[in-house]
Amino acid sequence: MLGAFIFLQKLRLTPDVGFSVNDWTVVVIFCVVIGGIGTLEGPIIGVIVYFALREFLSDYGTWYLILLGTVAVAIMMLAQEGLWGLVARRFDLHLFSLRRHLNQ
Repeated sequence: MLGAFIFLQKLRLTPDVGFSVNDWTVVVIFCVVIGGIGTLEGPIIGVIVYFALREFLSDYGTWYLILLGTVAVAIMMLAQEGLWGLVARRFDLHLFSLRRHLNQ
């Protein structure tokens, strides 16, 4: 799915663009880490948070990336399981449960 989004933005996809660290790899890692690794809901929450932060912080110019990094480090230090991990643990909520449970 990410490849389709890259193609829609770039309109030309080459290996340099597809695997560019500056363009997409860092954004994808940011979204997954912020939202929560190991769940399906986590990256979805991470994408929402990323686009919200991008909209609110874009007026700060180059400080925008420093602020994004600060947010990422703060969430990694305070919530190791990501934002969705906090929500899932607090409210015992699992929307797209991919884990197998043993029924006895």
